Amino acid sequence: MKKSVSLLVAAAMAMSLAACGGSASTAETSSAAESTGTTAETSAAGAETGQTYRIGICQLVQHDALDAATQGFKDALTEKLGADNVTFDEQNASGDTANCSTIINGFVSADVDLILANATAPLQTATQATSDIPILGTSVTDYATALDISDWSGTVGGNVSGTSDLAPLDQQAEMIQELFPDAVNVGLLYCSAEANSVYQCDVMEGYLADAGYTVTRYAFTDTNDVTSVAQTAADASDVIYIPTDNTAASNTEAIANVVLPAKVPVIAGEEGICKGCGVATLSISYYDLGYQTGTMAYQILAEGADISTMPVEFAPNVTKKYNAANCEALGLTPPEGYEAIAE
Repeated sequence: MKKSVSLLVAAAMAMSLAACGGSASTAETSSAAESTGTTAETSAAGAETGQTYRIGICQLVQHDALDAATQGFKDALTEKLGADNVTFDEQNASGDTANCSTIINGFVSADVDLILANATAPLQTATQATSDIPILGTSVTDYATALDISDWSGTVGGNVSGTSDLAPLDQQAEMIQELFPDAVNVGLLYCSAEANSVYQCDVMEGYLADAGYTVTRYAFTDTNDVTSVAQTAADASDVIYIPTDNTAASNTEAIANVVLPAKVPVIAGEEGICKGCGVATLSISYYDLGYQTGTMAYQILAEGADISTMPVEFAPNVTKKYNAANCEALGLTPPEGYEAIAE
């Protein structure tokens, strides 16, 4: 697919300033509800529609970030429609794209009112399975890459929209410069089967090369070669960057078992990976992102919003965070302005 990376990043940054952030914790329920103006009156208004909605949720794999996004989505719709007016068929694909197909086709056969595709593979599967049922993606980094859109305008069109978990990549590159100004070799560790991970590494490689680093990619294909590829990266890198990557997020313990003994710090694209194997991250709140997606679903289902005209939305806030235990293990002291990740 041909596209301008700089244009995509600029658009993402601009939209992110106007669009939820912090951590993947579901403890943020009340703050998310307050920020979106959710009240008992709003819930009552949803209940007055007199219609019960069936929502199919396909989540790619179980880990903290995706779990939080699903919970935020469900909480938003339950609060806005009323618990008696919405039911969820929530299924997990266990990281298998074939399972995504089985799950999504089941939703289509059941003629659900809306599909939540949590992560890129479910989104891709859903768009291939139906052009009629509204589809909202979440935890998807770049929709143009995921859906092979060459002329990206910020809106997917058709029956698809959603939210992006892209944190500003230029600021993540600046974080590496801030924390490791004397580093020479930066390794990019990611899953080659995840299109959005490839996209993030394409962009980060450009930023880091411009900053004077020697950048090398280390791609694993699935969980079976995570450890060996991580070891190769650790042997050759002063710092490792891991983007928002579902396979990496599901294998942080294996990565930590390599990088911590090797004394190689990891900068992560999201908090869940950082909590498992990293030292610092520029993170959004996946719970709030899911809640934001639920608000979009409410607008489609109860207010008649046209999904074809709804632009992809971004998290408005990002937070610099650090993993206290891993920083201590590596002898690192985060500068002021970083928030410790909750244990």
